[in-house]
Amino acid sequence: MLLVMDVGNTITAIGLYEGPELRAHWRSITGNYRTSDELRVFLNMLLQGEGLEPETVNGCCVSSVVPSLNGALMDLCANHFEAELVFVEPGVKTGLVIQVDNPKEVGADRIVNAVGALEEYAGPFIVIDFGTATTFDAITARGEYRGGIIVPGIKTAADALFEKCAKLPSVEIVKPATVIGKNTIDHIRSGLTYGYADLVDGLILRIAGEMGDTPFVLATGGFAELVAGIATRIDRVDPHLTLKGLRAVFLKNRKGAA
Repeated sequence: MLLVMDVGNTITAIGLYEGPELRAHWRSITGNYRTSDELRVFLNMLLQGEGLEPETVNGCCVSSVVPSLNGALMDLCANHFEAELVFVEPGVKTGLVIQVDNPKEVGADRIVNAVGALEEYAGPFIVIDFGTATTFDAITARGEYRGGIIVPGIKTAADALFEKCAKLPSVEIVKPATVIGKNTIDHIRSGLTYGYADLVDGLILRIAGEMGDTPFVLATGGFAELVAGIATRIDRVDPHLTLKGLRAVFLKNRKGAA
């Protein structure tokens, strides 16, 4: 079985593949400092919940934007699972042509999302990932990564509003019934939901204009469903896009791969 992990700034997405089937998936809060022993205990508990032992894992693919965890993750896969490890980093085969000033600057999660899109759908694409930051990535049908955009994530923006404005409360991020709010909580909710949806629609138009094409717009990440329910230009939400991309990267780089 293949264990895939996307370690983000806030959330770590974990998937367990049995062949092409995603047998199980989990989401966990990312801790900036974890030892390989702590990670081992945690992952063993997840596997045991599926009635599996660590020995069933013979492959690992990891993308990470948290450098302080990389050593522990490598040790976990190599020494606990004794599994073949593919760590998404410069030099790993992805099938992408990275057309940016410094390819090493592109986050591993964004590369993996692009690979997942190319494996599953027909391009060209705009891939939007609603995480700690909201990222937009432009990919041609030929697998050329053209670049993208980064804006603060919805929760990041909400937290900044709460911290910087003494009289504004922290709110649950849900869509209010109307754009024009009748109380302070709905004022904030409207800005975070309708405001973000219009930001997304506007940037999609601008990116498509520069691509000179009509891209298929894919959304993933924690707030994808919420925003896609309001925005008008998102074609599909794929909550497991990153996990699919990790599996594809592993298959391209595993021992004996063509």
